[in-house]
Amino acid sequence: MIPSSNQPFKFSKPALAIILASSLLAAILAVTTVRNMNREQRLLENSLLQQGLTLIRSFEAGARTSMRHFMTGTDPLETLVEETAKEESVAYIRIVWENGDIAAESGDLPPPMDMGEIHAILTAETVTTRSLPGKNIFQLARIFEPLPPLMPPRGGRMHKHMQQMQKDQHKKGRQLIVVGLGTSAFDAARQEDKNRALFMGALLFLLGTAGLYSLFLYQSIRVGKSTLANMQLYTDNVIESMPAGLITINGDGDIVSCNSRAEQLLSRRLKDMEGLSLEELFYPLPQDLQQEQLLLEKDVFCLSSSGEEIPIKLSTSPLLKHDGTRNGMVIILRDMREIKKIELQLELSRRLASLGKMAAGVAHEIRNPLGTLRGFAQYFGKEAGKGTDGEKYARLMISEVDRLNQTISSLLQFARAREPQPVLMQAGDLFEKLSSLMEADFSSGQVAFQLQFDPELTLYADPDLLLQVLLNLLKNSISVTDRGGQITLTTTRRAHDMVIEVSDTGHGMTNEEQEKLFDPFFSTRKDGTGLGLAVSHQIVEQHHGRIEVESKLGIGTTMRVILPGENR
Repeated sequence: MIPSSNQPFKFSKPALAIILASSLLAAILAVTTVRNMNREQRLLENSLLQQGLTLIRSFEAGARTSMRHFMTGTDPLETLVEETAKEESVAYIRIVWENGDIAAESGDLPPPMDMGEIHAILTAETVTTRSLPGKNIFQLARIFEPLPPLMPPRGGRMHKHMQQMQKDQHKKGRQLIVVGLGTSAFDAARQEDKNRALFMGALLFLLGTAGLYSLFLYQSIRVGKSTLANMQLYTDNVIESMPAGLITINGDGDIVSCNSRAEQLLSRRLKDMEGLSLEELFYPLPQDLQQEQLLLEKDVFCLSSSGEEIPIKLSTSPLLKHDGTRNGMVIILRDMREIKKIELQLELSRRLASLGKMAAGVAHEIRNPLGTLRGFAQYFGKEAGKGTDGEKYARLMISEVDRLNQTISSLLQFARAREPQPVLMQAGDLFEKLSSLMEADFSSGQVAFQLQFDPELTLYADPDLLLQVLLNLLKNSISVTDRGGQITLTTTRRAHDMVIEVSDTGHGMTNEEQEKLFDPFFSTRKDGTGLGLAVSHQIVEQHHGRIEVESKLGIGTTMRVILPGENR
């Protein structure tokens, strides 16, 4: 199963930069918007305040200058109020006595003020302002003083008249003036600022949303890339660790990928296989290999770099797209050399078993008559007398009977091999005994013998049977090695197995001879019985091991005995 990539969410540097930039932009926009709104409010109030004060001062000045017209009988204050209220920015003007009476008023007037409001305006040290709820009007009020302060007594009719007017004014009480100014223009500007702020906020929201979406999209892409990389790494590791070769073919029949095992089997790199057809790599190739949706399993061959013909089990499976159409093909290659060797060994074991049963019956029927023949030969030899031809032929008959009896004994040993009794033994003890037994043979054949092993090495086998196997292998090596040649016995450990190699510099063997090497009665020597290697092969199989052979003509032969360890 492909492992999933469950990674915790982590902010990367670009993501943090986007968030910080968006946050900073939002803070700046918020502060700027609030400050602009407050600034507009202050500008509005200050502008209206100054405008109202200007109007009040204008009224006061007009009132002062129009006092001369009182003699005509008209009130210039009312006229001034009406005319001033006609201004577009002025909503209304009202002048009120401190007792609540209206002195003059004009415009879109609000309800009259109560005495509490009048008293608050008269006692205020500054101008009183407020915005009327529900109306676009800014109202300001203050004490109204149209006449200048009282002056000291002076001569002159006009002066006396002014003093009298001031006295009459003060007797009536104080006045206050209320001015209502329209704020439509400012409200429109403020609404525009609000709309702009809302637009900027929406824009910022969209920008932030886009930033967050980009952030999560980036994170998803990063996690997806990481998952894809892990998946690809996992797939590559699985494919490369396969004991079988794997080749992928695209829809055009071209090789697009392969693992290292396939390169080893075909003795070619992937770049060397580009442009080659399957027919150039394998033979005989099935004709229906490229058919749609077809699963095949065929036995084919390929050539190694050394020219060796390698048997291969070729299995194919189609590669399909999501819509079910074919996109290529996967080819699995399994090296069948070891399996072929095992099959040959099994076939040999079956043949040996059959021959053993037959040999046991034949040997039993022959041994008894041989004993009789030997007895008669001894009798006739004695009767013929010493030095006669009869005595000579009798001895010859006895020697031939003994030789035939020895062959029958070997045949019986092959047919009814005793069950091995393995023990843990030191390799040095076994090889020391082996060297002593074979010393005369090496000397007479003038063959150098070299022994290579670790003295601390231990073997788990039947000592007598293993000694018999090694004696047979060494005697065969001596028989095929010319004078001056060399035979080497080496013992090594391979994983849990013990490997004993007997190598010689002899004549070597052909492939046909190697295939028949362990067959009973097959021998390349004129004086050989052909049972030595057959018995050795049987003994090794009884130890649950195997014998491997490597031989080249004119170079030599290596016989490799592989025995399982004690724990196998």
